Amino acid sequence: NTNVSCFHEARRVAIFGGTHGNEMSGVTLVNLWIQNGKEIHRKGVETKPFITNPRAVEKCTRYVDTDLNRAFTTENLSAPSGDDLPYEVQRAQQINEIFGPKGSPEAYDVIFDLHNTTSNMGCTLILESSKDHFNLQMMHYIKKAIAPDSCPVLLTEHPLLKYSTSRSVAKHPIGLEVGPQPQGVLRSNIFESMRVVLKHALDFIELFNEGLEFPPCTVDVFRVSEKMDYPRDTNGNIIAMVHPNLQDCDWEPLNPGDPMFQTFDGTTLRYEGAGTVYPTFINEAAYYEKQQAFVTTRRETLAAGAIKKT
Repeated sequence: NTNVSCFHEARRVAIFGGTHGNEMSGVTLVNLWIQNGKEIHRKGVETKPFITNPRAVEKCTRYVDTDLNRAFTTENLSAPSGDDLPYEVQRAQQINEIFGPKGSPEAYDVIFDLHNTTSNMGCTLILESSKDHFNLQMMHYIKKAIAPDSCPVLLTEHPLLKYSTSRSVAKHPIGLEVGPQPQGVLRSNIFESMRVVLKHALDFIELFNEGLEFPPCTVDVFRVSEKMDYPRDTNGNIIAMVHPNLQDCDWEPLNPGDPMFQTFDGTTLRYEGAGTVYPTFINEAAYYEKQQAFVTTRRETLAAGAIKKT
């Protein structure tokens, strides 16, 4: 069948935890698996659990000098190495050396990057390319496996927003974003849902490597549209909060005229965009410094072609 995309076996897989040092599910799972990797072992797959930002993990802070998950730019990765560079840039270079180089045939096949959010996003998979049929098939497999529990897919492909993530050094990068969970806290339900998604993901890779062909399928995704900032005064200070009607309503429709922010004197500010959007990362703690109250997304259905191993 000419319509079947062939991919090489996914032999080398990494699981990143601690890209942000205060997102505890990934930190804890990866440390657990470094001690005993039996749970993540699959036939014919070398799965490497790895703490990406050990200094931030040690301090239980998001990062030390700069956000590691935005540090994997061509500029940073090609900069002359040295101790004068920000810690996370040095770290990005080392990670690129071990798991990359980014964009090369030597790069790891798959990297799972484990994150937590303070937003009510549930168990979200993050996809960087709508054309990655391998990842689309994997996400379809995971969604089916955990049904009736939901597993939204956030597509971060955008002409203007470039994230330069840690996982982007792999051929097939997958982000896992599970919440709500406060920074520096472990919640058992969040921990377990991250663990189970990873189990199904590794099962998929094992099945693929064994030669199972996956037929064409479709995957519903939420494509990132725009970043929405809090209302601010002329000094840049926040003058309103996420409206109670919007708080914790990640992935639910936001229509023109719906309450969006509430000022400190109780005034409601309404959404004035064109058409319905689906907000996510609502009131994420880590995004206050990025001037971001939430992200709007639009729903799309992507088609994935059949895949099998070469």
